[in-house]
Amino acid sequence: MAEESVPDSEQAGRRGGLSVVTAAIDGVRVLHLTGEIDHHTCEPLRQALNTLTADRPRVVVDMSGVTFMDSSGINTLIVAYKNVTAADGWIRLAAPTVPVLRVLRLVRVDELITCYPDLSQALVP
Repeated sequence: MAEESVPDSEQAGRRGGLSVVTAAIDGVRVLHLTGEIDHHTCEPLRQALNTLTADRPRVVVDMSGVTFMDSSGINTLIVAYKNVTAADGWIRLAAPTVPVLRVLRLVRVDELITCYPDLSQALVP
């Protein structure tokens, strides 16, 4: 499993920040997120999703460490979904926490991007 760190926002590691660590698992790009996703913190997530270069990208966003997400996170995920599916790939969400899953369901993003209860299930082809 290869890992690379993506630049975190200035607030990463502090309360309210977002950390994004990427890994490649069996040809799938996995983004491990920790913290909050909002207008001030979502840039590392945008950067990680904008660097997808494969012809048929396969992406899993591990949300098990995300404690909060607002409309900025929703918009970032929708843009990523459009970009990845336009390249004949897929994006999945793994282990969203209860507050995050509530937001995903409220705006019906869970109907657009499939949510899995854990990372291992999201990685199954």
